[in-house]
Amino acid sequence: MAYPVGGLSGRMPSRRIEIVRAHMDAENRKNVEETLTTFARPRYEVVPTGEVHNDAASVSGFLLESFLAFPDIHLHEVALHETAAGVVAEAEFRGTHGAMWRGLPPTRKPVRYKMCNLFLFEGDDLVCERLYFDVLTAMKQIGIARDPTTLGGRLTIAMNHPITLANAVLGSLLR
Repeated sequence: MAYPVGGLSGRMPSRRIEIVRAHMDAENRKNVEETLTTFARPRYEVVPTGEVHNDAASVSGFLLESFLAFPDIHLHEVALHETAAGVVAEAEFRGTHGAMWRGLPPTRKPVRYKMCNLFLFEGDDLVCERLYFDVLTAMKQIGIARDPTTLGGRLTIAMNHPITLANAVLGSLLR
C-alpha cells in the first residue's frame, strides 16, 4: 500500500517534496510561468510518446497544449516517494477533452487515468519530469480507441490493419 510522504512518519517534507508539490500546484492552476520556475532547467520526457521537451519554449508549448485541450485538468496527488535521484509521484490525471489535442477535435469526454511521474533532481534542483502513463487508456476514454481484447477491438484491428493481422496469423500457422 502506498502512503503520501509524511502520512505515516509525521516527518516534515523535504525541499524536493516541496518543489514537486509547488510544481503540481502550478500545473493545476494552469500557470505555465510558475511551473517553469520550479525547474533549474525545464525538461519533460513523455515516455509513452517518445517526446522530449528540453527548453523553456518547448516545455511551455507542451503545457499550453495540455491546458487548452483539457481546460479542467487536475493532477491529483496519490502518493510521493523520495529516492536518491528524486521523487516518484503517483498521480491521477483528470480532465475533459474540451479542445483540439494532438490533432484530435474535442470529444467533450472525461478522461481519468493513473500516472507515475519521476521528478529528477541534481541536488535540490529539479531538472526533469519524466511521465509514464497508458496511452491506450486515455485514447479509449476520449473515444478514439477500443480495447483490443473485446470483439469491437478485434474488428477494429482487422479493419484498420489487415496486412499486419494477416502476417501475424500466417506467421503463427507456419511455426
